[in-house]
Amino acid sequence: MGKFFTRERFGQPQVLAASLLLIFLAQCFWLLARGTSPLEVDSSELFRVQEGLRQWRGGTIAGTPSPERLEAASPPPLEIERNQGFDPDHSPLWYLLASAAFRGGRGSSPGDSVRFWGWLARLPYIVLGVLLGASLWYVARRLYGNAGGYVALTMYGFSPLMIRSSTLWLAQPEMGAAWGTFGAIFTSIAVAHTLYAPREVVLWNWRRILLLGLSLALAIGCQFSLVILVAITLAFMLYVAPTRRMAALAIWGAAVGVAFVLLLASYAFHLGVLWQGIRHARFFGISLAAFTMRAAYERIWLELVQAGPALLIALPLTLAAYTAWRRTRYFGNTAPLLVAGLFLLCAVATPHYPGAGFAFLAVPFLFVFVSGVIADLLETRQRAPVTASVWGLLAANALVNLTQLARVGRG
Repeated sequence: MGKFFTRERFGQPQVLAASLLLIFLAQCFWLLARGTSPLEVDSSELFRVQEGLRQWRGGTIAGTPSPERLEAASPPPLEIERNQGFDPDHSPLWYLLASAAFRGGRGSSPGDSVRFWGWLARLPYIVLGVLLGASLWYVARRLYGNAGGYVALTMYGFSPLMIRSSTLWLAQPEMGAAWGTFGAIFTSIAVAHTLYAPREVVLWNWRRILLLGLSLALAIGCQFSLVILVAITLAFMLYVAPTRRMAALAIWGAAVGVAFVLLLASYAFHLGVLWQGIRHARFFGISLAAFTMRAAYERIWLELVQAGPALLIALPLTLAAYTAWRRTRYFGNTAPLLVAGLFLLCAVATPHYPGAGFAFLAVPFLFVFVSGVIADLLETRQRAPVTASVWGLLAANALVNLTQLARVGRG
């Protein structure tokens, strides 16, 4: 234990990052405490929790046909009824996550305390929001140093989009998919980098294999269309370790196997039900006509606006710097930009539900990209004006967000 709690692991950067995460957590609790109307239980949320609780308690598998739904307080959404009772977009893991806070005791229905029920229904996503913020800081700091980590986490911690998504404030439960996606991309890159170490890499990387498998299972289980991560992670691993491709392929295959076992576990290890769920899944709802629809681009623009003024202002500036300045065009900056661009492209191509999920998933990668370019700019001769501009922008972004939070509940 003494070797774990060292200054290298828990120094000033970690304390500052933890403070920013606590501020993020306080904002989430404030939003829940002040908000009354969005804490009321809607039918879709009640359905998610009931489905998950039924499986936690040994009943039928969530998101699959069940006669017990006839006695439920909330009917299934229309897209599930039209899909022979199967959820076309989510595995049972999505429902188990939604009901995790209710598993241990009472509160299986709203009962007499709607507000308390609403807090429990949102607790798993608040935890995931904090974990995603911590992962974002860790990755940005490893890639770009302390400055990059602080910039990324500050943008995240005061982002209205991330706070709303963590509390399900007029937002879909996408945090599980977001954390899983972020973890899958950067774990695959990290594990590929370790292949150059003079060790028996497949066995040595068993922790990262489990982490990559868990990330893939969480992402795909919360949004079937994220099965594309299987190909994306493989592409990154083969690119980063071109001379160790067989080892990379072995590690990737092991991680995919772990992800499959975890998804099978969410189906209570019923292989037949898993197969039926796959048959009824909607993996890709791509529509080429969507590229000519103005509404598809407006939805993405709205997502970026809700991500916060700091990202909205910094993104075009950092893109310009990335294009004009060769020094910024290295893998650490390019990888998150490519992933964000791919997800935004998928968001346009899928005008229905998965599209909204892809647009949200792109935002954390944009935070990483922006923080990377800013970290590069901070190392130039213009460090002083860049520092003043960056922290002025981040302070203004925080002030705008806190002002909006203060107005919640006042009509």
